Amino acid sequence: MNWLLVVGGAMVGAPLRYLTDRAVQARHDSVLPWGTFTVNVVGCLVLGVLTAAAPSHLRLLLGTGFCGALTTYSTFSYETLNLATTGARGYAAANALGSVVVGLGAAWAPVVARFRVS
Repeated sequence: MNWLLVVGGAMVGAPLRYLTDRAVQARHDSVLPWGTFTVNVVGCLVLGVLTAAAPSHLRLLLGTGFCGALTTYSTFSYETLNLATTGARGYAAANALGSVVVGLGAAWAPVVARFRVS
């Protein structure tokens, strides 16, 4: 029955990814893929919070299902490669570095905060 938790989370995460990506991109006149950046950082933050405090059934529902469908490594990779191959290599490097640094920070912060409180 754990798979139902994963499916339930994914049913919310996938449409939210699309809607968030479109909403964020519509507000930015830039070659940087801010929509993908946003969903990936939010997913990292949610996963960090879950890792720090949630029971296993919530990690399945929200971590594996919701965050798995919300975040997208494949789109991040494609968009970064597209920037690099169309002459925007600086933007590609900024996207790759920024996504990794901010994403790791978003996942790490709740874990560190939990252990400081404990």
